[in-house]
Amino acid sequence: MDIFTLFTLAVGLSMDAFAVAVCKGLAMNKLTLKKAAAVGAWFGGFQALMPAAGYLLGVQFKDKIASIDHWIAFILLGLIGINMIREAYSKEEEETDESLEIKEMFVLAVATSIDALAVGVTFAFLSVHIWMAVTFIGIITFLLSMAGVKVGNVFGTKYKAKAELTGGVILILLGIKILLEHIGIV
Repeated sequence: MDIFTLFTLAVGLSMDAFAVAVCKGLAMNKLTLKKAAAVGAWFGGFQALMPAAGYLLGVQFKDKIASIDHWIAFILLGLIGINMIREAYSKEEEETDESLEIKEMFVLAVATSIDALAVGVTFAFLSVHIWMAVTFIGIITFLLSMAGVKVGNVFGTKYKAKAELTGGVILILLGIKILLEHIGIV
């Protein structure tokens, strides 16, 4: 996987975390670098941890499903992308508060990184240097989550739906790219 594709994937995966970080920023009366960094560390850490765990799971099955691995990557990325797009158009409001307590942040970090677990499974079938990939994903998510807190604190939830929509489209396009490369069209 080339660096541009990895960067695009990292941005796509981080959009859920960005959207929740926007909501966190909206709820903060006084934004500090420490608070933004805490949100970034939770989301970035889990966005790095989950694909590593998914990769370790996927490696267990790699030999058994190697002939259809590109279809699995395509389907997983497509489903994750469609779900993100659906969430972007959902009228359901997410409740957030200013709290950065461990229990709440753990739940939010896991919830925003479940899709990264599935992507990690697809990494097992692709030519990916896993430790570089998860580090890159974690750093990008950390930075975008910090930015999301600031955006939310300044602008409110104006960009939340656009972030989820963008992330969903990116993941669907990456799934199509992987499928087309394995079929031999690209």
